[in-house]
Amino acid sequence: MRTRPLKVALLGCGVVGSEVTRIITTQADDLAARIGAPIELAGIAVRRPNRVREGVPADLLTTDAMALVKRGDLDVVVEVIGGIEPVRTLITTAFEHGASVVSANKALLAADGASLHAKAVEHGVDLYYEAAVAGAIPLIRPLRESLAGDKVNRVLGIVNGTTNFILDKMDSTGAGYSEALDEATALGYAEADPTADVEGFDAAAKAAILAGIAFHTRVTIDDVHREGITEVTAADIASARKMGCLVKMLAICERSADGRSVTARVHPAMIPLSHPLASVREAYNAVFVEAEAAGRLMFYGPGAGGAPTASAVLGDLVAACRNKLAATTGAGESAYTQLPVSPMGDVVTRYHISLDVADKPGVLAQVATVFAEHDVSIDTVRQQGKDGEASLVVVTHRAPDAALSATVSSLRKLDTVRGVASIMRVEGE
Repeated sequence: MRTRPLKVALLGCGVVGSEVTRIITTQADDLAARIGAPIELAGIAVRRPNRVREGVPADLLTTDAMALVKRGDLDVVVEVIGGIEPVRTLITTAFEHGASVVSANKALLAADGASLHAKAVEHGVDLYYEAAVAGAIPLIRPLRESLAGDKVNRVLGIVNGTTNFILDKMDSTGAGYSEALDEATALGYAEADPTADVEGFDAAAKAAILAGIAFHTRVTIDDVHREGITEVTAADIASARKMGCLVKMLAICERSADGRSVTARVHPAMIPLSHPLASVREAYNAVFVEAEAAGRLMFYGPGAGGAPTASAVLGDLVAACRNKLAATTGAGESAYTQLPVSPMGDVVTRYHISLDVADKPGVLAQVATVFAEHDVSIDTVRQQGKDGEASLVVVTHRAPDAALSATVSSLRKLDTVRGVASIMRVEGE
């Protein structure tokens, strides 16, 4: 074992950063044995140095993050601040001064991962980001390394614990969206401003990262179709139950049937109770990877939180440190296919449509005609009527999303249709 320690700097010392510091400190001997050299915390950049941080050495704290990454003697910089700037500049500066970077920053990687990878290659250092997707669940490395010799065709899963908790509570307790969100906030699963989670931005960033790695092409968050869960109602949950389904917020990345393009999308969907993802409760995450040789693989575990995320960060830190000792770098970006990302309209899926209609003869025939005009086949129809009004629930067969969307637009124009109560895709079959 070499005697000179590997110097590590930490950018950010919140919930995750504090846990990373604790593990580095309390498990120093084990980490040194696994790496082949000891780790030395060289500095921790924070915004509020006077804040009490139990177990974090006060003499390591600094408010000058730029000076820290410019030191020139750092081996690895761990970034757990989040956001785009100044983090992008800090990471690229760390590269320029010879440090590898371990990041948990899904937003930055989904927006600008290609240029960060290029910068890392330019300076002969590593960029690792296992913690950016699904917390403690090993997912990035299996996709990037273990399945490097296989052809991945689909990645489907639950990658946001907040939305899964909310939808799970709506299903298990009958609560409305607002009530379930309040409970998630009270328990710490939702932020004070939950927009990034409930509107799908968080999941979309993760979908972009997963699609890029799985399909060896460049996918940014702007390429991902995104819908949140704020419009999901208790009636939607109940309707799904009648179909033998649950509502889940899904991230779905697919290679087209002809292999010439990919799609990436995030939205709520009904899945059968028999599907393994239906059993993923509370704030847990789970992801299916479908590959030609390996078949279907499922990754499951806690998708957020200080300790789980720190576990992923430490795994990357060990890998980056080992590479430093060996004077090499690990697997970087693989984007050789350069496949185009198709729009949502090209995706083949199914719709569950709930209509408020007049309760009189001929309504069903009119509705069926609209579906036929758009070449969308109906799978099942359920109708209930009372006092001149009726509810009509239609589940389609698979069709292009553009055709399904056009069908809904035409249904809204029918005089006998008083409103489209809800629309939800049906997946997982």
